[in-house]
Amino acid sequence: MIHESDEPCLKDCPDGIYMRSDPKVRECLAGVCRGRIVPLLSAMGQAISEQNDLSLALETLLGYMKSDMAVERAMINLHDREAGRIFIHKSMGLTEDEQARGVYFPGEGITGQVVESARPMVVPRISDEPSFLNRTGSLTRAADLDRSFVCVPILRGKKVLGSISAVRAYENPKLLEKHVDALVVVSYMLAQAVELYLVESADQERARRRHMAVPGGVRPPYAPPGVIGSSKPMLEVYSLLRKVARTRTTVLLLGESGVGKERLADAIHFGGQCASGPLIRFNCAALPESILESELFGHEKGSFTGATQSRKGRFEEADGGTIFLDEVGELSLAVQAKLLRVLQERSFERVGGNRTITVDIRIVAATNKDLAAMVAAGTFRQDLYFRLNVFPIMVPPLRDRGSDIITLAEHFTARYAGENGKPISRITTPALNMLMTYHWPGNVRELENVIHRAVILTEDDAIHGYNLPMSLQSPVFSGTDIQSGLEAKLAAIEYEMLVEALRLHRGNTTEAARELGLTRRTMGLRMKKYRLDYRDFRRAEPPAASRRLS
Repeated sequence: MIHESDEPCLKDCPDGIYMRSDPKVRECLAGVCRGRIVPLLSAMGQAISEQNDLSLALETLLGYMKSDMAVERAMINLHDREAGRIFIHKSMGLTEDEQARGVYFPGEGITGQVVESARPMVVPRISDEPSFLNRTGSLTRAADLDRSFVCVPILRGKKVLGSISAVRAYENPKLLEKHVDALVVVSYMLAQAVELYLVESADQERARRRHMAVPGGVRPPYAPPGVIGSSKPMLEVYSLLRKVARTRTTVLLLGESGVGKERLADAIHFGGQCASGPLIRFNCAALPESILESELFGHEKGSFTGATQSRKGRFEEADGGTIFLDEVGELSLAVQAKLLRVLQERSFERVGGNRTITVDIRIVAATNKDLAAMVAAGTFRQDLYFRLNVFPIMVPPLRDRGSDIITLAEHFTARYAGENGKPISRITTPALNMLMTYHWPGNVRELENVIHRAVILTEDDAIHGYNLPMSLQSPVFSGTDIQSGLEAKLAAIEYEMLVEALRLHRGNTTEAARELGLTRRTMGLRMKKYRLDYRDFRRAEPPAASRRLS
């Protein structure tokens, strides 16, 4: 037990750890008192055994870590062995976005090293540990770097099912050891329930894939064809798509440029009642206003100079199917008035004609503009806005989609590597970190262009950080006064090559120098330049420095 009084209460606490210097620590707040941990184990055991509720058991554990162990942030990570990923299943002290970003691969960061080595790890001071990635982005303040970090594996025999990790504001080594001991005991209790949960999840995923493979089968609310991503924001979008696709309701797709609204429009069409009909795509910002009306509604022969014959417009071409109006916020007020009639009556006249044409179509519109603000400003018709805004779907920007960034990067890498005949099979850890921390103003379209460029530039089997544009280059090294330009680019390449060689050879500087074609003395000077310590690479089995593409 830990007390602030002058006398430790050895009678009540058999562990009897006394520390007066830490005002944040109250009696048994270190979470190591056997008298206080027994109720936790009892509550967790009851949740698992009697109620078969792993979620309740984990919530109980996180609550205990917060109140009795004074932990500021805690993560329960699970290892998806089939996908090769480690993800945060439950957390305390993290936002939803931070939790979504917490995806690791075996050997990557402290969490990945614990899963790969099946051994606990203790980091007394985060700022002293170069392997700590802060992938979640939750430790942003200078004071956060003075925290301690502990991580223990969840083991079932020799199989690592996940890990339990915690961040707390103290560095006392005895207390850290006690934390590890307590979490190890808890991990033993959780192991069987976690294994059953992972098996059930895998079975459900296989059943989902079998169901999707059945001809004519109804797709569950997962990613529709052509759409990639499994983050929580995208699952919510898929759920809405599944419900609205089966109707003929007008849909308005909202979101920033490049988020993939056209892909979702395809999913709405092919998942709905008009799937057998045509899908006509039209960008309302692609043509000048003088010919826009003719393109949409068609024209009669002689209706204007150059109209040598009658021509169908896009609405007629879409009869019996779907028309996708992209950038609908760019339409002029005159064209908006005619579009309103189509929405209301599904009829119109061609330019220069007087015959009413009726069509049976579904309308899907998209824009990156705030239509409500445009209505208030008088640049967009209010009645048209209400007609379009029947079923709005907000498509999240890429920066809010967490691990989808990695999934999309892998997809584009495999695609463009195949197109260019390059044997690229992995994305290195520094490159993944850059992709995950960049804010992606151009969203998925920008990511695709970045990966396409990187595939062209790479000369081996991996995409490296130095293959990415300078706008993505992050300060992955410290201790130098290099800020930007050519020197920064060369330094980033040199740093990454040094780190990968040291990781590959587990800190053996002689072997690393031989691989890089350097003398041992030159290798030492380069390591000193970037403050690299060979001992940091001997702490565990050689980590997987990159994500292999399946």
